[in-house]
Amino acid sequence: MISTQLLFGQLLLGLINGSFYALMSLGLAVIFGMINVVNFAHGAQYMLGAFAAWLLLRFAGIGFWPALILVPLIIGLIGVVIERSMLSRLYKVDHLYGLLLTFGLALIIEGGFTHIYGSSGQQYAVPAALTGGWNLGFMFLPIYRAFVVLASLVLCIGTWLIIEKTRIGAYLRAATENPALVQAFGVNVPLLMMLTYAGGVALAGLAGVLAAPVYQVSPLMGSNLIIIVFAVVVIGGLGSIMGAIVSGYVLGICEGLTKVFYPEASNIVVFVIMAIVLLLRPSGLFGKGD
Repeated sequence: MISTQLLFGQLLLGLINGSFYALMSLGLAVIFGMINVVNFAHGAQYMLGAFAAWLLLRFAGIGFWPALILVPLIIGLIGVVIERSMLSRLYKVDHLYGLLLTFGLALIIEGGFTHIYGSSGQQYAVPAALTGGWNLGFMFLPIYRAFVVLASLVLCIGTWLIIEKTRIGAYLRAATENPALVQAFGVNVPLLMMLTYAGGVALAGLAGVLAAPVYQVSPLMGSNLIIIVFAVVVIGGLGSIMGAIVSGYVLGICEGLTKVFYPEASNIVVFVIMAIVLLLRPSGLFGKGD
């Protein structure tokens, strides 16, 4: 007999993991959907966000709340440097070159941090305003984890609204389809692409800050997550913003429920679902056409 406390506890854990899957997948989907780059460095950039928050706190005394603003700016700036110096040279060649470049970057970043800090994790305390929790009767809900779910929802919906409902989002989508035509109307397409990559990377950095008090800050925290996040993006449909958001949350919850009913399969359930979706709908649940 499965206890109610265990069921809801795992559901909450699944929702927390799903929040990170959705936020990470969102950044990947934005970058792939808008500039056709498979950003394999996304996990390393998420790790950089967590480490930046930890370093700011340790060496500058800058806490969680300022880090929520500063870190995405720092990681986004790193994204600008990567896009201008390397990725922009690969837009006219096969996507595989972008994937290989970002894969190499991920190995360099993770290898460098592992060399300096080792593979063991660093602790990052939950901010004082979000400590404690609420007793809901059937489970104990930590306030910080509820904050993570809420923050992820706000960021996901906000990003979707910007891309789907605003003029700059319309320019972005048009530039993806026909960059020459959009440029003919006076839109600076290279600047638009640079900002898109920086924005996607900043989302990974922000996810890293939110993750720091939940997981240990470790050089390998991104590589542990990136394969699952790619599976989420494939299930949602490559480049689909809504697909990435919905799939992230649903798969996190499926993973949590699997831990209750069949724990042995919890590590592979995402990939089983991906295989089934690809068999039935190769372009993903929210992809355009099969």
